[in-house]
Amino acid sequence: MPTDSSPQVFTDVSADPFVRGLLHRPTNPNGSGLVLTHGAGSNCQAPLLIALAEAFSDAGFIVLRCDLPYRQDRPYGPPGPGDSKRDRAGLKNAVAAIQHLAGGRVFLGGHSYGGRQASMLCAELPEKSPEQAAGLLLLSYPLHPPRKPDQLRTQHFFHLHTPALFVQGTRDPFGSIAEIEQALKLIPGKTRLLTVEGAGHDLGFKGKAVREGLAKEILSEFQEFLFGRS
Repeated sequence: MPTDSSPQVFTDVSADPFVRGLLHRPTNPNGSGLVLTHGAGSNCQAPLLIALAEAFSDAGFIVLRCDLPYRQDRPYGPPGPGDSKRDRAGLKNAVAAIQHLAGGRVFLGGHSYGGRQASMLCAELPEKSPEQAAGLLLLSYPLHPPRKPDQLRTQHFFHLHTPALFVQGTRDPFGSIAEIEQALKLIPGKTRLLTVEGAGHDLGFKGKAVREGLAKEILSEFQEFLFGRS
């Protein structure tokens, strides 16, 4: 079986929108799966997603780094105003596809826009829905546009029952730690916040820069939060 260092191209055209990305198969599967997706200006090749996919795959997760439908349609540029609903449908299909491969619980994660859409999807789905993720990994949640703290993106938080680990840099212009802590009080589900000292919205992954050790730290926090172990 291929290791996490050799991700495979993965496509599922049986559903609309299609699922497309790169699949990391663990050497020693633990029965769990993770779907990871990207921010507004990126794609599934984002260095942060690669680092996380490798760390989680090493721990036994089958991991899909997927391109959101808007990115499948357009190789560059941000999502449009009408893309979010279809992007959430694409994530729903990705979770379903990985459920067939993992055999156990499947978790959903995303950076910035991707994390926002993941959390909105979980808030929309019934708690017992077959496509409901078992937990969320929300990286640099875009709480509000930079310098516009009054434009909060928390309307769906009141309906979010899925356990969610938030990972936020202390210098993120899309939401300060104090703002995130206040917003988490709106969520009825279980939450935890992991702060990354000195990091901005990119969490230290910008260009060729890599924040060493962060992926493993996130993995450890995630396992302790959702599995009760490190």
